[in-house]
Amino acid sequence: MKSDPKHRSRSPDLKIQPATSADIPTIFNFIRGLAKYEKLSYEMKATKADLRKYLFGSRPAAAVLIAKLDRQPVGFALFFTTFSTFAGRPGIWLEDLFVLPEHRHHGIGRAILSAVARIAVRQKCARLEWSVLDWNTPAVRLYQKLGARAMRDWTTQRLTDKALVRLAQIK
Repeated sequence: MKSDPKHRSRSPDLKIQPATSADIPTIFNFIRGLAKYEKLSYEMKATKADLRKYLFGSRPAAAVLIAKLDRQPVGFALFFTTFSTFAGRPGIWLEDLFVLPEHRHHGIGRAILSAVARIAVRQKCARLEWSVLDWNTPAVRLYQKLGARAMRDWTTQRLTDKALVRLAQIK
């Protein structure tokens, strides 16, 4: 997944740029902050070594943009390529979008999302998709304001741990 070069929002002091392996501690802390915000800290199993291997190793599984305000990291987006068989084109799945609490409501989340959208448009993606917890009304309102629509007929299905291994063993 190629990420876009530096982006700028309306604030001249906000820069959005591709993460590097030097950003691993920052990415890790953002993921921990997101898990806490979503009340899912108990599900966080990622390690810094995992991030190094899967984000910056020989076959990166995802890309990360870091938002910096006055050179200080204030938010991030982690995303990866999908493929739409119906559209016959790639898409982008936005796995995580997080802005530090003290920097919310200043357009930073919108700027990060806009940067990911520019990557999707440049790569001729058919869609940009993500999920949001139904209780996260500030995020839902932002997404609706930007023109996103909820896919109410679809539900997310997930296999993890023992169920995933069990299915993998079926022949």
